[in-house]
Amino acid sequence: MLVESIMLEQFRNYGRLELAFDPGTNLFYGDNAQGKTNILESVYLCGTTRSHKGSKDREMIRFGQEEAHICMRLRKGEASYRIDMHLKKNKTKGIAINGVPVRKAGELVGLGNFVFFSPEDLNIIKNGPAERRRFLDMELCQLDGIYLHNLSSYNKLLAQRNRLLKDYQFYPEAEAMLEVLDAQLVSFGTELIRARERFAKELNGIISVVHANLSGGKEELQVSYEQDVRTEEFSGRLAANRERDIRMKLTGCGPHRDDLCFAVGGVDLRRYGSQGQQRTAALSLKLSEIEIVKRRVKDTPVLLLDDVLSELDSSRQRYLLENIHDIQTMVTCTGVDEFVENKFHIDRLFQVVEGTVSMKN
Repeated sequence: MLVESIMLEQFRNYGRLELAFDPGTNLFYGDNAQGKTNILESVYLCGTTRSHKGSKDREMIRFGQEEAHICMRLRKGEASYRIDMHLKKNKTKGIAINGVPVRKAGELVGLGNFVFFSPEDLNIIKNGPAERRRFLDMELCQLDGIYLHNLSSYNKLLAQRNRLLKDYQFYPEAEAMLEVLDAQLVSFGTELIRARERFAKELNGIISVVHANLSGGKEELQVSYEQDVRTEEFSGRLAANRERDIRMKLTGCGPHRDDLCFAVGGVDLRRYGSQGQQRTAALSLKLSEIEIVKRRVKDTPVLLLDDVLSELDSSRQRYLLENIHDIQTMVTCTGVDEFVENKFHIDRLFQVVEGTVSMKN
């Protein structure tokens, strides 16, 4: 899969921008706060319907404007696709594929796969469980349209249940309403847990090899899925905790409290790993994400690297660059020194200055 081009209108700091990408490495360089990351964000957003930063639609529309438009062209084998996305301040986004409007974001699933790697991802191991759940969900939503549907449904039901718990005393029928919500929550939550179990098992088989190579054979990294509740216990736990949930006004158990554990030699890196170990594990995680996409969809993803090289030492830089030479890559950086030093080939070079992008020879 390749991204051939993108067009932006009133997106972030761009009034209008048109770019054609090379199938190899596309590098965007310039000072900070010039708009480099916005280009990568637009590609990821148009391919997945989500910002890698979790930004809301209205936050990505250029200041003073009511709408933004992104048009991206993809190629998969002999087939070509045009994705149009309209962001609106007070309405849900509009999406069309080859000029045909789509009702649900899930219809984009499978059209393209994108792996986004930013400096913040280097902290995914030491940050809280929410960051690791976000990684799980963002990857699984790209790979599985059913998972996306189940996650969306689960989150809506969870929000409804929490609202009901907060206003419990005002609803005479609240007990019956909770029974209905709980049954639905268990149904969708069970599917999430099963999908995460399968993904974590697949991830563990890949990341152990990647990490061994990255650490020079010194460490063996193991990933395990820490589910808050087992599928067969979910319904009973909700019922047993109901009084506490009403008192706390919050749903206290379910896959919204899951986590991933990263361990080396039995040592939990989330709590006891050094910063170097945590960063190496995070890099292993992102490289494993690329491999999972290759295996699942029998195609290569598009890799989006947002100023990551400056955060890595020279050995990790080399390892990363050596492992991405066969996929389309879009990279942002403040300078090209790291690429020159590592003798990494750049196919298309862009300079970004205050929202203006120019291609360099």
